[in-house]
Amino acid sequence: MRCVIANYAFDLTANEVKEAMSGVKPEPITGPSVRIGRRDYPVKQVGAVITRQDRRDFTAGEVVRAMKRLGFVCAPAPAAAPTGAAALDPVAAAAAALGSPANG
Repeated sequence: MRCVIANYAFDLTANEVKEAMSGVKPEPITGPSVRIGRRDYPVKQVGAVITRQDRRDFTAGEVVRAMKRLGFVCAPAPAAAPTGAAALDPVAAAAAALGSPANG
C-alpha cells in the first residue's frame, strides 16, 4: 500500500513493517503508539525504522495514518500524570495501590 510520510511515498505492507520491527526493542511510550505483534511501539520509533528518516522529518500523525491503513491498532498519547495537590508522593501512591492493612 502506498503511504506518504514526510512528503515521500513508501510502498509498505503489514508484513514488511512486522519484519522491520522484529528484534527492535520498544522505547518508552510518551506519545501515540502502535501495536505490532504483541508489542506497543511509539509511532515516531516505527516511522524512523521503516522510513530510515530522522524523527524530526515526519509527524506522528503521518505514521498513525499509515499504520491504521495497514491494519495496525494505534493508541493516543497516554494521559499526563496529575500534578500539584492531586499528585501523590511515591509512598502515598504505593500505600493506595496496596491498600490499608486489615485491622484486628
